[in-house]
Amino acid sequence: MRHTTRKEFLQTSGLLLGAALAKIPFDLKKDKLHLAFSTLGCPDWSFQKITDFAVQHGYTGIEVRGLMRQIDLTKCDELTKDIEATLQLMKNKKLRFVDLGSGCTLHFNEGADREKNINEGKAYIDLAAQLNCPNVRVFPNLLPKDRDKDETMDFIVKGLLELGNYAKASGVMVLMETHGDLVWTHDIEKIMKNASHSNVGLVWDPCNMWTITKEPPLQMYKSLKKYIHHTHIKDAKLVDGKPQYTRLGQGEVPIFEAVDALSKGGYKGYYSFEWEKLWHPELEDPETALADYPLVMKKHFN
Repeated sequence: MRHTTRKEFLQTSGLLLGAALAKIPFDLKKDKLHLAFSTLGCPDWSFQKITDFAVQHGYTGIEVRGLMRQIDLTKCDELTKDIEATLQLMKNKKLRFVDLGSGCTLHFNEGADREKNINEGKAYIDLAAQLNCPNVRVFPNLLPKDRDKDETMDFIVKGLLELGNYAKASGVMVLMETHGDLVWTHDIEKIMKNASHSNVGLVWDPCNMWTITKEPPLQMYKSLKKYIHHTHIKDAKLVDGKPQYTRLGQGEVPIFEAVDALSKGGYKGYYSFEWEKLWHPELEDPETALADYPLVMKKHFN
């Protein structure tokens, strides 16, 4: 039997040590960095193209906020009439729906507008259950100037509790996005405490908050951590005090402070890229913007 010489041993050991010390590429799927993108960023893509693109670029989740410019998801054939084929396609591609972006706005007081929005929220909860989607996004926008802010926040709380109760049987989470005039941490925390429910939580959008409040993301996270079930990740520059969206890492938002706070804090949900192409047609096309996001996130975590 041939014995390994000392020289061969040292050479082999050196190679093994070098391999161990070499930088190991970060694998988005293997290392469980859950990336999704919102269909807000690709308003003219078919569902087939959306899923093909997701697989090609390392995404595992899709957040649906409209298909082919139809933002009422209950009117999208792929999610209603063709639901079995859609679910099979998602399974075949190892993708999942991570959030349905409803238009349910909760800052209205009693009346027709409030009833309409609550009914939309309930319809999306039903749809999410059929699609095996865990979350439905609801939101406040611009709070009425002619009504006391605390009164409006009470209406938001009541809406969240009503939808949370409705969602309890299906297990769907009703998530309020940090959006519009409701972006200060202390206001959001107050609503979440008053709307305490097993099926109510937050979509944390640090960019929406920071561009107005300038609160440090880590400070936001520490206060809101236990309510966060989903995230919207984006970046922006401030031009005349208003956000002008950029690729991730090219703006002024300390977005990676938020990403790191989530990662180090044990967040297990999706980092969903929200490229608002539908609302801002001047933005870069999705073919390049949505392809860039996984590369930037991968580079950051490496």
